Amino acid sequence: MNGGKVGLGVGVFETLKVDLTVVLGRARMPLHMLLRMGRGAVIALDASDADMVEILANDHPVARGQIVVTGDRISVEVTELIRKEAAIIDPTVTIGDGAAPFLDEGPLAA
Repeated sequence: MNGGKVGLGVGVFETLKVDLTVVLGRARMPLHMLLRMGRGAVIALDASDADMVEILANDHPVARGQIVVTGDRISVEVTELIRKEAAIIDPTVTIGDGAAPFLDEGPLAA
């Protein structure tokens, strides 16, 4: 007997879809400037390629990481996970607040 717990097989998650977003930086500009932009326009961000990126799952912060460039490929290395409790207690939590190292021995490692 499993103590009344219902076990979920891995197959349940095979069809689960999650939108992932990686945010390197942000920019603010008036709408009229945005409307005048054309193909090839460059938008300056408030971040550099060495800064940490935010990783969002369905628009909720879940982790942060670093940009990794290998040849002509760009990827993101996850370095920290955002603690679920921090996001629930304070919905305005930003990346870095309440973050836990990815390989932490705390509750997230279980």
